[in-house]
Amino acid sequence: MTDVFSRQERSEIMSKIRSRGNAATELRFISIMRKHKIVGWRRGMRLPGRPDFVFPVHRLVVFIDGDFWHGNPRKFRLPKSNLSYWEKKIRGNQRRDKRIGRLLRLRGWKVYRFWQTSLRNEDAVVAKLRRGLA
Repeated sequence: MTDVFSRQERSEIMSKIRSRGNAATELRFISIMRKHKIVGWRRGMRLPGRPDFVFPVHRLVVFIDGDFWHGNPRKFRLPKSNLSYWEKKIRGNQRRDKRIGRLLRLRGWKVYRFWQTSLRNEDAVVAKLRRGLA
């Protein structure tokens, strides 16, 4: 499908769109942590990749990755329209995730990533977090 806007016009339009965040997913993660009395986390710390949650004392960062935007291999399905755009976009997100993870690890951080659907298995999420915080 051909875009009706030029590349520059599309770029300008897209740059004005602001993320509303993964509010429901992140709130679910917060409720899991509160339920299991996992403390010491912060949000909004200025680190590469802007982790969703940071445990500064334990040098642990947590990213909650959306199944679509980060290309969960078990759940992700490419849209049927504009296929090349979406392949490039999701692949770029995955490369950025790996690059940010390497950078944070080089700086001495433990990096945990949870798929949004993995939050359904609360026990596994809590077990992994507790290992990282031990």
